[in-house]
Amino acid sequence: MLTTTTTKVLEPGELDAALAVLDRDPVANAFVAARVQVAGLDPWRLGGEMWGWYAGGRLESLCYAGANLVPVCAGPEAVRAFAERARRAGRRCSSIVGPAEATAELWSLLEPHWGPAREVRPHQPLMETRGLPADVAPDPLVRRIRKDEMDVIMPACVAMFTEEVGVSPLAGDGGLLYQARVAELVGAGRAFARVEDGKVVFKAEIGAATRRACQIQGVWVAPEHRGRGLSETGMAAVLKYALTEVAPVVSLYVNDYNTAARAAYRRVGFREVGAFMSVLF
Repeated sequence: MLTTTTTKVLEPGELDAALAVLDRDPVANAFVAARVQVAGLDPWRLGGEMWGWYAGGRLESLCYAGANLVPVCAGPEAVRAFAERARRAGRRCSSIVGPAEATAELWSLLEPHWGPAREVRPHQPLMETRGLPADVAPDPLVRRIRKDEMDVIMPACVAMFTEEVGVSPLAGDGGLLYQARVAELVGAGRAFARVEDGKVVFKAEIGAATRRACQIQGVWVAPEHRGRGLSETGMAAVLKYALTEVAPVVSLYVNDYNTAARAAYRRVGFREVGAFMSVLF
């Protein structure tokens, strides 16, 4: 039995304990919780390891170590333990992302070893809503993308990713992993768009989903169609799907400098409930 603070890779038999930690904050932990609920704790299925920090034999904090490094319910002592483990393992992730306070502390400990980062986004408001907007009508032309429309949605997804992250998702493996992720969302019925003349003018996906909360990602309006209010009516349409078919709480996080997007999200009922931070390599 573990009687002091320690850190180790979680085993499949510890799934219930991991889910209990994730359930402390269903909105902030939606991304990791969704992966664990589908894949369990087996590293091969999960796409990475789940580290656990224990105090007095009790699992108190988690850190997902895959393509992203994500601290979960991690206080200062847990963050220090996760940083030491990550430092010893070497950087394998393309980003560190999570609640701003824990992520900032984690990066401060890893920066001397992993830095410099390509970009640091220290304050990304985490927003949520639990109801449909009263004064923004959902766009009736926003619909689920079909499996046979991958050639329609992919150019918009690549454009969004490149604009948001600053690098193309087609680099490295030619986009195979990114295309597989988009195909997964399309196949699950969680990719939505308004298509005009065979081209996407608005899109968004429900990227992570649990029974208690889901997270919208990839919100994008084609540049030539911006200023028409499509982000608001489009988001209202996606919210209608999300709240009626997926979860009672819908969340997203947004760059603090994107004032237009933040205003649009507020108009469709989102409110700030916290902040994330992202470190991009």
